[in-house]
Amino acid sequence: MIALLLRDLRLATRAGGGFGLSLAFFLIVTVLVPFGVGPEGGTLARIAPGILWVGALLASLLSLDRIFALDHEDGSLDILVTAPIPLEGAVLVKAAAHWLVTGLPLTLAAPVLAVLLHLPGPGFFWMTVSLALGTPALSVIGTFGAALTVGLKRGGLLLSLLVLPLYIPTLIFGADCARRGAEGLTAGTPLLMLAGITLGALAILPFAAAAAIRANLR
Repeated sequence: MIALLLRDLRLATRAGGGFGLSLAFFLIVTVLVPFGVGPEGGTLARIAPGILWVGALLASLLSLDRIFALDHEDGSLDILVTAPIPLEGAVLVKAAAHWLVTGLPLTLAAPVLAVLLHLPGPGFFWMTVSLALGTPALSVIGTFGAALTVGLKRGGLLLSLLVLPLYIPTLIFGADCARRGAEGLTAGTPLLMLAGITLGALAILPFAAAAAIRANLR
């Protein structure tokens, strides 16, 4: 499992592996928003949690098609299916690798980029907490979508169409948690819902993704 995780991290960080692409996209979205809606601080502060969450969600989509595509092309996916380790465990490792190269950098960069959107002081903590708790769900759901479309030519668009509706609950509760925290309100309820989505995705989707991979390789 550890060897598989290290291999995926090496593939993601080498030239052309896509590391940093999501972070660059997140930065571009955050920088462009003030040009589109105006520099008024009050307006930016109100929309900052939603903009940051939408940017993180869209940024996480950029590298989803790479999760299983390279393994399918070089035959490694067939080896994973027949390996003695459970395929569900391999799916979880793939999701963890995706989160380490996309979700974690986005979570760490969000408080810095929030300064550009005039996010109120209390919102910095809740923005970071909501992304730290919600981005693992984005990676697991994205891994499930990648498993459904593995082997399909030009499956990137189909993958986005499949995954985006599943991302909506995470987006709603994540942005609401950050917004409530920024306004000084209690953020416990959306935070618990966000935690429930992440735990539910971790418990169910690796099995669904493994079944999808087995079906696509028959």
